[in-house]
Amino acid sequence: MPRPMGNTGGEQRSDQAGEHAPEATVIQYEWRGAWVVAAHGSYDMHSIQPLADALNAAARKHPKVILDASGVDFADSTFLNLLILTHQTGTLRVAAPPEQLQRLFAITGADTVLEIRETVYAAAAS
Repeated sequence: MPRPMGNTGGEQRSDQAGEHAPEATVIQYEWRGAWVVAAHGSYDMHSIQPLADALNAAARKHPKVILDASGVDFADSTFLNLLILTHQTGTLRVAAPPEQLQRLFAITGADTVLEIRETVYAAAAS
């Protein structure tokens, strides 16, 4: 069973005064020979840094990195750019992207560049 290794996060700002989106958090752990970075919450230019730090460090240290995207509620072009840059650095697999992310990948053509798998298990096995 996976064992969480860390948790980083920060409060995301909303475009509307006085409103705050859910906190974006990152949990990391080793599983089946891969390093898993599990992202939860919403990601934009205000909340991307903890995830960027985690993926950059993981890509430098581990031969196979999996982004468990199942907990991502919202992502914009900042998130997409981070995934493409990480993919260029090393082996990145995106696991279990929610429907909103699947649409973002399809609209931008990122689904032809990124390695996308239905589950973390499938990403670790491939």
